[in-house]
Amino acid sequence: MIPNITQGDRMAGLMIYLAGPGRANEHEEPHLIAGDAALMAWHDDNELNRDAALDIANALDRAKQFYKTEVDGGHVFHCSLSLAAEEGQLTDEQWGAIANDFMKDMDFTEDGGMAPARWVAVRHGLSKNGNDHIHIVASMIRDDGTKWNSWKSKYKSQQVARALEKKYGLTQLEAVRAERGYTPAEQAKAIRHGLPEVERHSLARKIRTCVAASTDEAEFVRRARQEGLLVRPRYAAGRTDVVTGYSVAERPRKGERAVWFGGNSLGRDLALPKLRSEWESTPETATAAVAEWNAAARNRRPVAPGRETLQPSAELWSKYANDVSALRERLATTPHNDHAAWAQAARETSAAFGAWSKRIETTPGPLADAARELSKSAQLRRYPKRPAVALPSARGATMILLAATSKSERAAYALMFRQLAQTARAIHDMHKATDDLRRVRGLAAAVTAASKAVEASATTQTIKAQPLTMEALREQHPGASEEALRARLIAERSRGGSPVPTTLTRAEKTLQQAGPTGPQEPHMDHHPNPGIER
Repeated sequence: MIPNITQGDRMAGLMIYLAGPGRANEHEEPHLIAGDAALMAWHDDNELNRDAALDIANALDRAKQFYKTEVDGGHVFHCSLSLAAEEGQLTDEQWGAIANDFMKDMDFTEDGGMAPARWVAVRHGLSKNGNDHIHIVASMIRDDGTKWNSWKSKYKSQQVARALEKKYGLTQLEAVRAERGYTPAEQAKAIRHGLPEVERHSLARKIRTCVAASTDEAEFVRRARQEGLLVRPRYAAGRTDVVTGYSVAERPRKGERAVWFGGNSLGRDLALPKLRSEWESTPETATAAVAEWNAAARNRRPVAPGRETLQPSAELWSKYANDVSALRERLATTPHNDHAAWAQAARETSAAFGAWSKRIETTPGPLADAARELSKSAQLRRYPKRPAVALPSARGATMILLAATSKSERAAYALMFRQLAQTARAIHDMHKATDDLRRVRGLAAAVTAASKAVEASATTQTIKAQPLTMEALREQHPGASEEALRARLIAERSRGGSPVPTTLTRAEKTLQQAGPTGPQEPHMDHHPNPGIER
């Protein structure tokens, strides 16, 4: 919730504007939803007109007119409280409660031991950008003629807003993390085409997955194109050998133009400088990256196809599952204020869930939701140069999930998912410890739903047999850990199925842990018209 405070001296003009049609005729049914007790005793929630607006303005100005108190900069306090478009709308009752709490905490009421100041809260529909909001108008002169203290009022309004977000379960605009929002036009497009999510979210998930699966910038470019995305670089002025940023787009439907999104507009963790900090950089990798960017810009085939064309060997499943386990264990001792370390863990776990979603969800579902919830924990307002705690990498899990086939061992899938789910749980517990209840609820629901989706996929076409129990498995495998036994339990219950659909295209080559990469004939990218930039 974003508070925006201004100060002025024209009470009547402000109230007439709030009760009027707005600059773009966006105001609909302006009405009061809260106010001080004396003023609300005379006015109800009927739609405001010009006469009512003037009456309210006169009531708000009464102390100023009686005491003749002057306030530098004007005596009219105006604050708008606005939600992001994707948060939807609150009821009048909810907004009324928020307004009363806000004015109490901002010391406009008698609760602080001072004389009250007169105020009202007006609601008149969504803004032209689709934001649900209210306007609070108050006199900065109290009923006894004293002045309301405006010192550091903007800073205080931010602190009050953070507390109210927590109290009312709204998206918390914390100082550490911040997710990119989307526009009403994007939402309308998704609804028009019957899409389960806006393009910005699907693109962010795909890009985050490609980043985690890649060992260098050139591979990232190839993987993004392999996912069917349109990719174009942003060059330094007058250069074609220096890339400073990038944009991506989904392939447009017939008759439509591509809508391009810069990496930074998809997520704070997806800007090109941030991505480059995750990869080893040498003159050779930089040259290879520019070659792939140039190929993407000219709609040509990838220059040097590599790991993305290969099938991983069976041995890598165990290695990468152990990597995820090592990450989870390290998180248990990672300080909650090491935001960069937790963001790294969330980003890599989000990418793995995104890769799993690509494998088993024909349309974005619970796994995609889990990836998005985790991505919210991966985006920091400011990134330090490096985490205070060095963490094991879980990036291999994303690579192997993207390249997996239906022949991969079921127990390996089950163990990998269990490790990823427990890593997500560790991130959930971090938010719980820091009292971020909204993220706690979001992660708990998303990971639970994702677990059910994987189990349902694993038990598809299951051959009926005697139910297997943990006790029986302990007897069969006396030296196995509890985690391995639970993974085996899921795998044995899916004797006829697999967490990955059987319709996947099998790769012809195998990627060993340190094996060479070889070329493969790639497909051509066909870019449409340049499209629209977001």
